[in-house]
Amino acid sequence: MSLKSKGINAERELIHKFCTQGDWYACRVAGSGSMKYPSPDIIAGNLLRKLAIECKRTSGESKYVPKEDIEQLKEFCRVFGAEPWLAVRFDSSPWYFLTLEDLKDTGSCYAVTKELVKTRGILFEEVVR
Repeated sequence: MSLKSKGINAERELIHKFCTQGDWYACRVAGSGSMKYPSPDIIAGNLLRKLAIECKRTSGESKYVPKEDIEQLKEFCRVFGAEPWLAVRFDSSPWYFLTLEDLKDTGSCYAVTKELVKTRGILFEEVVR
């Protein structure tokens, strides 16, 4: 399975989690990251909240997120009026959500580690409360 397919499957997994919550819906934004307009991987919401989510999954100990991905997420949220979130799932771990302020700036990108998500991240169940 290609890395792109693994990423798409991870996004679909997260969409399913939102849509089985009862009062949440979510959809995948096709072409996110590959078109000239800012767009998140997933838009999720209910009557009270709108979330724009950049999704990442990895089998490693850390994941590096290009600064451009985060800047586009910020721009989309500014115009759309959504909360920006980074959702990360390390293999054999649950989904963790990070605010953009929690990301570690390495200079050329943002680093997300297992340690960071365990200390600063919140679980999916906390996001949808």
